[in-house]
Amino acid sequence: MLQRHRRWCRSIWQSMAKTDFQLAVEQTAEVSAAYEPGLRALRRAEVGKVVASDGSRLDGSLNIDDAVAQLYPNENRWDYAIGYGQKVYFVEIHPAFTGEVPKMIAKLNWLKLWLKAKAPKIDALPKSALAYHWVQSGKSAILPHSREAKLLAKYGLKPKPVLKLK
Repeated sequence: MLQRHRRWCRSIWQSMAKTDFQLAVEQTAEVSAAYEPGLRALRRAEVGKVVASDGSRLDGSLNIDDAVAQLYPNENRWDYAIGYGQKVYFVEIHPAFTGEVPKMIAKLNWLKLWLKAKAPKIDALPKSALAYHWVQSGKSAILPHSREAKLLAKYGLKPKPVLKLK
């Protein structure tokens, strides 16, 4: 009985322990109050665009765009950082049209600069194999062998309908 109680107490404590992702967000001045557990940082209309295969591996989420909008109102800001399986995924949910490719590249460049200059703790977290993800908000109108697709490939971006965290 006592052993079962100890296991129960340990499981409660572990669920309350802060993840590296949460600590990194809380130690980043510009977004310190924007950490959300699970995928709660995603806007309501975008909830189905990111799916976790194992919800217990979610380390939390951050809506970068909303958190820094007043600081950088005229910049092409990136949407989200998501912690999953002790790795961070950077996710932009955006229309996937050829005319949006330059904007996506600008958003990616802004994110990388912001991480280096303002969010080094988040930047230092282990990243997923493909760290930057463009999730299309609707249908994709970028042909696989187009000039735009080749340009995106140089930046490691390819629009996808849903990001499946595994």
